[in-house]
Amino acid sequence: MRSLAPNGLARAAVRFKPASFAGTFVALMMSALIVAACGILLETGARASVPAERYAKAPVVAAADQSVRLVADSIDGPEETVYPLPDTARVDVGLAAKAARAPGAEAAVPDFTFPVRQDNGALVGHGWGSHAFTGTALSAGAAPRTGDVVLDPATARTAKADVGDTVTLETAVGRTDFRVSGLAKSGSGDTAAGAAVGGKATAWFADAEASALAGHPGKADAIAVLAADGADTNALAAAVEKSLAGSGAQVHTGDGRGEAEERGLAYAKETLLGLGSQFGGIATLVAVFTAAGTVALSVGQRTREFALLRAVGATPRQIRRAVATEALLVAPLAGLAGCLPGIALAGWWFGQLKDRGAVPEAVDLHVSWIPLLAAVGTGLLTALGSGWMAGRRPAKIKPGQALTEASVERLRPGVIRTVLGLAALVGGAVFAGVASSSAGDNAANASLGVIMLFMLAVALLGPLVARLCAALFGLLLRGGGASAALAAANSRTNARRLASAITPIVLAMAFASTLVFMHTSESQIASEQLRDGITADHVVTDPAGLPTGSADQAARAPGVDAAVSLLDTQVLVPVVSGGERTLQGAATQGISGSGAELAKVQDLDVRSGSLNRVGAGRIAIDKTLATSAKVKVGDELPLHLPDGTEARPEVVAVYGRGLGLAAVTMDRASLAGHVTSPFDSTLLVRGGDAKPLAALGEVTNASGYAVEQNVDRELGAWANYTMAAVLGGFAVIAAVNTLVMTVLDRRRELATLRLVGSTRRQVLHMLHWESLLVSVAGVALGTTIAMITLTPMMRGLTGESPHIPPLLYATFAATAVSLGLLAVTLPARAALRDRQA
Repeated sequence: MRSLAPNGLARAAVRFKPASFAGTFVALMMSALIVAACGILLETGARASVPAERYAKAPVVAAADQSVRLVADSIDGPEETVYPLPDTARVDVGLAAKAARAPGAEAAVPDFTFPVRQDNGALVGHGWGSHAFTGTALSAGAAPRTGDVVLDPATARTAKADVGDTVTLETAVGRTDFRVSGLAKSGSGDTAAGAAVGGKATAWFADAEASALAGHPGKADAIAVLAADGADTNALAAAVEKSLAGSGAQVHTGDGRGEAEERGLAYAKETLLGLGSQFGGIATLVAVFTAAGTVALSVGQRTREFALLRAVGATPRQIRRAVATEALLVAPLAGLAGCLPGIALAGWWFGQLKDRGAVPEAVDLHVSWIPLLAAVGTGLLTALGSGWMAGRRPAKIKPGQALTEASVERLRPGVIRTVLGLAALVGGAVFAGVASSSAGDNAANASLGVIMLFMLAVALLGPLVARLCAALFGLLLRGGGASAALAAANSRTNARRLASAITPIVLAMAFASTLVFMHTSESQIASEQLRDGITADHVVTDPAGLPTGSADQAARAPGVDAAVSLLDTQVLVPVVSGGERTLQGAATQGISGSGAELAKVQDLDVRSGSLNRVGAGRIAIDKTLATSAKVKVGDELPLHLPDGTEARPEVVAVYGRGLGLAAVTMDRASLAGHVTSPFDSTLLVRGGDAKPLAALGEVTNASGYAVEQNVDRELGAWANYTMAAVLGGFAVIAAVNTLVMTVLDRRRELATLRLVGSTRRQVLHMLHWESLLVSVAGVALGTTIAMITLTPMMRGLTGESPHIPPLLYATFAATAVSLGLLAVTLPARAALRDRQA
């Protein structure tokens, strides 16, 4: 019985069945790759930080909380959720005096950073007091007083101005002449701040008027506290915090100062945590499902061996231990092999996010042993669990019965598996009904449950689904000749083998189609709304922002009937999603004129109420947002303005083109004091000629503007396509891997077919028909699940049906079929070259 020792059985199985274990190795390696990559992104999001640059020489910084916090009751007690603000929250300038009186403080300087327009370009404005911690120093002239400005030498040369000359600059207070009181070379702190507002040229103003020029009178971006000689940073921070108690300001030291100056860090964390947790959770489930199916197939292919071992005296415990030992031999090595490409995938993904501005350049990818250990451990647990489940029956039944079942596939699946599969199927149907009767985020959340439950049902009911597909498609194959008929018969009698190949194709098709076609649907509808919604004859834009008073200047041009400028930003709106109250970012346009004037250049498709009433304290919103927020015309909508300020405007109109234009429309004056840039982004003009408008910015027509907006939207779709590629690619590789394993395991069957007179071409044709059946069945099931998911989701989000580009869908389907045929043909040719075949 020594030869029947579990370790010996496992080593012998790996040695004499290399093809089966190679397939298991590949599946577990891919699973580890996905888990490692998502885990690294998750950990990077949790640990993300940026070193202080502008505040590097200020040991303590006081700034407002740059987020809104909602507290909700949960099973474990109150639970706080943090939502990053769309713009910068600011603190009172007067806090600088309080902070300066803290023990250990040498000085406290209010800091301001804001955009400034010049005729020949954009500048970055600062208060001169910041030179105390940025390293900026005068090279000529004197510090600025009220009405003065200090320029960097390059800006002065461009403006052809020297000390004592006058330059015209545009700030939040309008177009103003400033006397150049001096020239200064930017220090490292000012250079670092330039990118935040879109330029490197710098202008410094007197601190007394800087907050007004920035558009936020009495407010500062932050308070930089300088330490006296010998003062301890932690003690100083504690003293400043005590001095500012009750003001709402947060005190930062170390890398926390970097978070105070880099507003994009909060969004980067949210993006990375979302990828690592939400997408990572789905990807991990897909990887585990697929790897488990491959391991179960590998164990199932050796049912005959287990039956023979039972016949010669192996105990059930020895069989189970042998399967567990096989997992211990293969899974850790596969996991380790998957970690290195997982790190590479995370690095590439992280780099792409940086290139697209979703992650600040100063944030580094964090790779530690934790996600790598999780990847290896997940693969090991998957191998052990699925191997135990697959080997449980051959290990416990009597030897004679085991031999009988090894010869003929068992038709009836396990009771537990069937019950769970039916429960998942019913649950998916219930969620589909909930999604179809919901709107907004509720529909999207319910639709996510639809796809997950239907995928679980396919995985659990795989043999039954495969048998139904074989029976259905077998009717079509009967007219395809002897090879097709034999393929249909094989598929009906080997449903478990068929299910192992169909399931990953269903996964690939369902998830890839849902992610990609969700974007194509939103993009199509948004494009239509944008194209139909812009009724202006001319659209004027400028990357640095439009000059102050652009709308008034355009309105005075000959023949102009209406001119409205738009200040684009976001607000946070409370909505009910999944039974919980959350905050949703809503694209917002602040209009310079009245609602009646806006109606001349924009058709928002008003469904109820009137745009004429839009003004101070009164807004119009998109119908989908109104449904999610549960408000209607006449109700107050509590929301947070871009800098976090709370407001409760009245809803005076509900319209239907919020996806293509803006979800919230309000008067510009209500937004102007709550955003960093005071300059409008777009000017819509009806009537007149384009030539007089060229002085304001780049002029195009409505069609050209729509094309530009669509290009920007396409860039934002990169994340969806990447996730679809990762999930779909993994599932396709798993499907190919399964088909290769299946063909190589059938060498004896192929040899028998050759012995009874079948030609190599007939055998290959039979395998091709089987592959076609598997691919078409997987594509059909995946498409069905995707449509059941997408239809209520898109109707809830947009009110329209999904838009599926025929060519793109055909590419998905053709790829699945082609890879299936290739995965069968190559190993089959190798097997048929064997003399026994």
